[in-house]
Amino acid sequence: MKDKIINLLNFRNYTETDNFQDKPNITAGSIILGILIRLLLVLLTSIFVIYQYPQIRDNMWILLFFIWLLVAYPAYKQYTNFYKRIDKLQESTLCGSCQNFDKNSQLCRLYDTHVSLNHIPCGGDSWEPS
Repeated sequence: MKDKIINLLNFRNYTETDNFQDKPNITAGSIILGILIRLLLVLLTSIFVIYQYPQIRDNMWILLFFIWLLVAYPAYKQYTNFYKRIDKLQESTLCGSCQNFDKNSQLCRLYDTHVSLNHIPCGGDSWEPS
């Protein structure tokens, strides 16, 4: 249950064994969306708590701690895992070494489709070394 809540707050719906067999679940855009939503939740919660307990206003540094703990650190971990997975995809597919491959969106810019281990958009016909 705890893992499901953590995955929900981090916008993860994949397992660690997921290795790009299909369309990617996690992209740079989904990580940034997660950052914005978690930041909004932390700020709204802090406004509510400060309204209920005015004596906390003297210790506003606690808000920075929660922003780091609940927003920045999970985003950092997601980006590091994301780029490890992208590096693995680049090493194991022909598309990873093509100049038309976009790392941030895991996309072939030429065909505008996602790259996976099972799906190479051009079949190797339009491959151009980077």
